[in-house]
Amino acid sequence: MALVALLSNPNSTGNRSLLPEIRKYCATCPDIFHYEVEEVGQIARALEMIARVKPKVLVVNGGDGTVQAALTELYHGGHFEGSPPPVAVLPNGKTNLIALDLGAQGDPLKSLAEIVGLARGDLAPHVVARELIALTDGSENARPVLGMFLGGAYLAETILYCRHTIYPLGLPNTMSHILAAIAAIFSLLSGIKGKYLPRRSEAIRISLMRDGELKGRFSVLIVTTLEKLLLGGRVRTNGEGHLKMMAVDYRPRTLIRMVFASLIGRLGKNRVEGIHISEGDIIRIDGGRSSVILDGEVFETDTDRPIVLRSTPAVPFLKLAA
Repeated sequence: MALVALLSNPNSTGNRSLLPEIRKYCATCPDIFHYEVEEVGQIARALEMIARVKPKVLVVNGGDGTVQAALTELYHGGHFEGSPPPVAVLPNGKTNLIALDLGAQGDPLKSLAEIVGLARGDLAPHVVARELIALTDGSENARPVLGMFLGGAYLAETILYCRHTIYPLGLPNTMSHILAAIAAIFSLLSGIKGKYLPRRSEAIRISLMRDGELKGRFSVLIVTTLEKLLLGGRVRTNGEGHLKMMAVDYRPRTLIRMVFASLIGRLGKNRVEGIHISEGDIIRIDGGRSSVILDGEVFETDTDRPIVLRSTPAVPFLKLAA
């Protein structure tokens, strides 16, 4: 039996430099069972092996795709008897939104050491419940993909632009994100389009069970079960559903209002024209050919191929800080 099971993907970008230090630390810490996978297709086998050591905590060390694949397999696989152990995520991806929401930031090795320290004591005060987003195409027998943060509309196009155009430049993550944001805002404000700028998003329809439909083009579409959003903001809702949604109309003035409200912590407190905030347990997205990104994995919606999001029962996670 191990206190901590660490699931690592050596091929994630962050691990190319970090993994040797992680391996060295694990070699000196008998409380850690370290399992490495070469691709996400091996995660099912990894969780099967990890379940045999009955860890108190499962730690995922990889990029966004690794985290999403681990959550999906953890939810569907049934590898653990009863409830699975609480999940912790090292801050080792490009965006780190899940790790940030769970209090893990900065040096991944220090976060791992903190997790080991917590596992040696009573974990109960540090365990939090989080629902997941289950994404399907709406068909009855579709196997859902699980995640915690979905970005769509022009936000998704900006993320893809950053991934395919900015990241290959080899710049630090923070600088890459700033450059992508500048390019996206410039294109939105000026109306200029081109191959060196983010692609313009298509019009979509967002259907909510309680609040009807939204139609049009949006600069930002976010659906999440996380507490923290982009820019450190939080969307305050009424507790009527587990999926928190924010859609911002594709207008420069509305986007600026959203950024300003998020930065000063007022997002969601006051109603702002063009900023739509809602919540529910089922959200349907369809319309023109448009991309959405769930924890790093890209999906496309079309008129006859919608994307349906549902909330799942709560899953235990380990929170490192308040």
